[in-house]
Amino acid sequence: MVSASAVIFNKLRRLRSCFAFFCFAGIALSSYAFYVETKKEHDDSYVAMCDINESMSCTKVFSSKYGKGFGLLQFILDENSPLIQPNPVYGAIFYTLVLLLGLGNYLFLARVQMLLCIMANIGSVYLGYILYFVLEDICVVCVSTYFVNFVLLIVNLFRISNLKQLSLETGGPILQTGGFNKTKKRV
Repeated sequence: MVSASAVIFNKLRRLRSCFAFFCFAGIALSSYAFYVETKKEHDDSYVAMCDINESMSCTKVFSSKYGKGFGLLQFILDENSPLIQPNPVYGAIFYTLVLLLGLGNYLFLARVQMLLCIMANIGSVYLGYILYFVLEDICVVCVSTYFVNFVLLIVNLFRISNLKQLSLETGGPILQTGGFNKTKKRV
């Protein structure tokens, strides 16, 4: 008979694999978006695979004022600030960071991941609004990243639930931090 904690570990392993898959998908989408944006900056005649027609054009979106710094950082920072980068750069950093945070079964890091995923989904709603109502365009790559962000949020929600269940089931591994009676749960 398989113990309950072994079943939870198996679920966590599958959730981690699913999370990693979507992080890599996000990195690939961000890399492609960055490629398209930089290629279009250097060659005005460039037509990307994601440019389907006039109302479904990713290069139109990437080259808009919202394609760098989310269209917000320009109001806070100088136009030439190195912090104002194309949005795919922020995306690649985000997906890499949440991928690294998910390598272990640590509840604290999973909660940090959740916070980052919530922020990414708020950003997706903002950029989706800009995309549809302001730019009046549909960007296949953009919508795909919004989907990836939503899936990462849902997978992380299940992961946190399983980590909490594992903590209750096993009492959680204890990490000695030194000093008198100072222990910290590491789940």
